[in-house]
Amino acid sequence: MEMIPVILSGGVGSRLWPVSREAHPKPFMALPDGQNLIQKTFLRAARLEGVVEVMTVTNRELLFKTEDEYGLVNTQNLAQGYILEPFGRNTAAAVAAAALQLNEKHGSDAQMLVLAADHLIQDEAAFAAAVKQASQLAAEGWLVTFGIQPQYPETGFGYIEAGVAGELPAGLKVKRFVEKPDLKTAEAYVSAGNYFWNSGMFCFRVGTVLEELSAHAPDVLAAVSLTLEKSRCSKASAYSCLTLDAETFGQVPDISVDYALMERSSRVATIPCDIGWSDIGSWNAVSELTKADANGNRFEGEVLAHGSSNNYVNSESRLTALVGVEDLLVIDTPDAVLIAHKDHAQDVKHIVGQLKAKSHTAHLLHQTVHRPWGTYTTLENGERFKIKRIVVKPGASLSLQMHHHRSEHWIVVSGMAVVVNDTRELMLNTNESTFIRAGHKHRLKNPGVIDLVLIEVQSGDYLGEDDIVRFEDNYGRVEN
Repeated sequence: MEMIPVILSGGVGSRLWPVSREAHPKPFMALPDGQNLIQKTFLRAARLEGVVEVMTVTNRELLFKTEDEYGLVNTQNLAQGYILEPFGRNTAAAVAAAALQLNEKHGSDAQMLVLAADHLIQDEAAFAAAVKQASQLAAEGWLVTFGIQPQYPETGFGYIEAGVAGELPAGLKVKRFVEKPDLKTAEAYVSAGNYFWNSGMFCFRVGTVLEELSAHAPDVLAAVSLTLEKSRCSKASAYSCLTLDAETFGQVPDISVDYALMERSSRVATIPCDIGWSDIGSWNAVSELTKADANGNRFEGEVLAHGSSNNYVNSESRLTALVGVEDLLVIDTPDAVLIAHKDHAQDVKHIVGQLKAKSHTAHLLHQTVHRPWGTYTTLENGERFKIKRIVVKPGASLSLQMHHHRSEHWIVVSGMAVVVNDTRELMLNTNESTFIRAGHKHRLKNPGVIDLVLIEVQSGDYLGEDDIVRFEDNYGRVEN
């Protein structure tokens, strides 16, 4: 039986700011072992029995970043499919789009395993065993969710109330889903023994989920079906891609798959499991991945401490020192530092809200920004000027573009560049440069086999990233 894992990669992870940002969200955060969450999710899915393809539903701006991360771990060259959303419309839309696409590609008997891109599962063998049980139930027409055995009375998760054992050949029938409880209620749930954390992972036969969506969320299914009719498909050497039409996708109801389907259907079962699951929902959860020293401190990077205990520091780029403090979270990035008490780890999201209200770019971008062709790092930003370090991957090319309000001076630091500058095309070697006036079409390409590194000096009355007109692009950023 064909199994297609569907990885949903749409969350921002605002409680993990300043590392997690909208253009570099939580699934791309590197963990202490060097891998990030989306790589771990891909590998965990790819190793399952019967997997023929991994499908990812994500924002279209994250396609090439996701492809790069998968490319580092997809050693078996497993087939990949992408559904690219112009903006988020919650999980019901994502699941419906994936089910419709898989029905067309693999048929109604194929099974889809819905996974979140930003969860950590540390017992992969137990996870594989739980998926095998879920697959058996899915083949019989059940919508299966994975219930996590609660380790403590958590108030930040929703719960699943399960029925009695023996009603199903595997797992338990679901009696109801319950919202995040208060502490007293959570304690009662843990004591009862038949309540489980709702992991947000699901397994179902494609035909079954389409039937149930038609019965319980027909508005979602109809709107997504219309979107797919208006959307465009493309194929690259390593993957296929469905880019959803923005106008019709905007009409899809914004609702979770839990509310739209799972809470309404009578065909829902759960597989209780203990798989070392964590949603990595705060810096406290991240800190648990690092071993504590004798004083209870957990450090990532170069850190010195005196008279300090029970702190977590993540500071990869520079030396950090603690003196006489305890129970703190210190997260240092090149352009922002977070200092929070551990008891208030969940409140970091309010800082992100303030940044958005002020239109501060620190909620959206890092100092180094990833693009399909490479990266750029803002080195200095002043009145009427900005200095960037640009790295272009071998064989990659920026779009043919123009700026209304700024001129640019490019100086090659290493590698070789082919530059279109207005009507001229020229080759630049190390320590050579060119000046591009505002209003002139220009393009940058790396024809070599090593990274092209250059310094860009911008000058003008407006230096925003939205001052760009694209005429040609290798990465689908220009509409035909």
